[in-house]
Amino acid sequence: MTVHLERDLQQLKRSLLETSTLAEQAIRKATAALAHQDLELARSVVDGDAEIDRREIEVEEEALQILAIHQPVAIDLRFIAACLKINNDVERIADLAAKVAKRVLDLGGQVAEFPEIPRELLELGDLVINLLRRSLDAFSRGDVELAARVRLDDDQIDGLHRDVFFMLREQMKRDPELVEPASSLLSVSSSLERIADHVTNIAEDVIYMVGGAIVRHPGHGVRGADTTAS
Repeated sequence: MTVHLERDLQQLKRSLLETSTLAEQAIRKATAALAHQDLELARSVVDGDAEIDRREIEVEEEALQILAIHQPVAIDLRFIAACLKINNDVERIADLAAKVAKRVLDLGGQVAEFPEIPRELLELGDLVINLLRRSLDAFSRGDVELAARVRLDDDQIDGLHRDVFFMLREQMKRDPELVEPASSLLSVSSSLERIADHVTNIAEDVIYMVGGAIVRHPGHGVRGADTTAS
C-alpha cells in the first residue's frame, strides 16, 4: 500500500465514523424524546437528518475518488466496498431515527391522552443503540468476533419487537380511543427493528471487510479468504 493510499483510506474511515456517530446520536435523541415526551428534542432529530444525508454523499464521493485514483486491490478494495455499503446503511439508520422522532411528534399532537410508553419498547430502543455502538466498534477495530456476536444478538431484538406488537394490538382491542397513539408506537417499534437489521448488515460487512467472507446469505459465502493480500 502506498503512503497516499493509506492516508486516503484512513480519512475515509474517519469520515464514515463521523457520519455514523451522528446517526447514533440521532437514535439516542429520538428514543430519549419518546421516553420523556420531549417534542423539541424530536424536532431536532428531524431537522438534523439533512446533515447526515449530506455527509453520506461526501463519504460516497471520497470512496469513489479513491477507487478512481488508486485502483486498490484485495483488502484495500474490500475495505472501500464495505465502507460504501456501511455508509448506505448508516444513512438508512438516520432516516429511521427521524421516522421515530416524527412518530413522537404525532403522539404529542393526537387527541387521545398520551399513553404510557411500554417498558418493552424503551428496552428495545436501548438494545438497538447498544447493538449499533458495538457494530461501529467492530468496524473501527476490524473485530470479526464482535461483529459475529452483533449478528446473533439481532434475534433478541426481533423477539422483543414481536412482544411489543402483540402488546399494542391488545391495547387497541381493549380501548379503541388508543388506536392512533398505539399505532404510532407500533411504527416506532417497527422502525427500531429495521434499524437493527441495518446494524446487522454493518456487522456482516465488517466480516467481509476483514476476511472476505460473505455471510449475509448462509451457505453462499466465500470461506477462507486471504486477509493479508495487498
